[in-house]
Amino acid sequence: MAQLTEADVKKKVEKLGDSKTRILGEIRKAVIGQEQVVGEVLMSFFAGGHCLITGVPGLAKTLLIKSLGDVLALDFRRIQFTPDLMPSDITGTEVLEEDKATHKRALRFKRGPLFANIVLADEINRTPPKTQAALLEAMQEHQVTVAGVTYKLKEPFFVLATQNPIEQEGTYALPQIQQDRFMFSSIIGYLPREDEIAVIDQTTRRAVPKLETVLQGEELLEYQRIVREVPVAEPVLRYAVQLSAASRPENATAPDFVKEYVSWGASTRAPINLILAAKARAVLEGRFHVSTGDVKSVSLPVLRHRIVTNFRAESARIKSETIIGRLLEHVKEPKSGL
Repeated sequence: MAQLTEADVKKKVEKLGDSKTRILGEIRKAVIGQEQVVGEVLMSFFAGGHCLITGVPGLAKTLLIKSLGDVLALDFRRIQFTPDLMPSDITGTEVLEEDKATHKRALRFKRGPLFANIVLADEINRTPPKTQAALLEAMQEHQVTVAGVTYKLKEPFFVLATQNPIEQEGTYALPQIQQDRFMFSSIIGYLPREDEIAVIDQTTRRAVPKLETVLQGEELLEYQRIVREVPVAEPVLRYAVQLSAASRPENATAPDFVKEYVSWGASTRAPINLILAAKARAVLEGRFHVSTGDVKSVSLPVLRHRIVTNFRAESARIKSETIIGRLLEHVKEPKSGL
């Protein structure tokens, strides 16, 4: 992207605010309700992060992600994770081919489903750790290495993984190091009655709606760069760091409830993702500045999977969401009112 002036960037931010309205309008043709999850997935897209979605079957997780791919003109691939899935099944593998003219044989790399813009890792906790780990390099470096050769993935690249919280038999819980690679951990719940009635009406009577493309992949990459250009005042940066540091029980200044109920607090990736997500939220709302309100708004999906509660918390039925709510009350916002 050519060097842009601040005025140029502000114009593009305002334009993106209009595009967001159109994107949401198109998605609502296919997906009814679930505004919170839709907003979080959209923020992760524009911040260049990945998203982990937890919810029971039949709540339109796949439809939502595919719809976003259609609206943003991105290549979409769905991988159904199973206990027998191998790393080469998702990254790709070398196959021996014979040239019909010369009859010579040579190895050729056959690309796996990771070579797409949006990869839906469906029921990621159903596949063994070895295959889960194959995603780590792709998520962090946007590349895969097979037989010592590194292959770059398509850009933009997103992994949106789903988990089923009901059936735990035969599943492999995601290790904390891999959960930390996801910018957001979103929870998708049941719809309100009126929305559920609308869903049933739409799926049983009407044809599948055709979604219009709002943004191209190159435009999305440009907006991702603009998100990173959004300035953040030092008090807002300090607030994000203090919020994360307060979740660490070994921190001398951590509140008593953290020391009592938390085994492991948020890593340094937490404040990084808090600020990136807050920037994306501001830009999607047509603003060129980030406030502590933006940080607070994204704190739940950013911190939910990064705070590990202990046995005492489980006994008292205290979840990480409860800890986050109390942290937001405990950590004071900067007096400047940013």
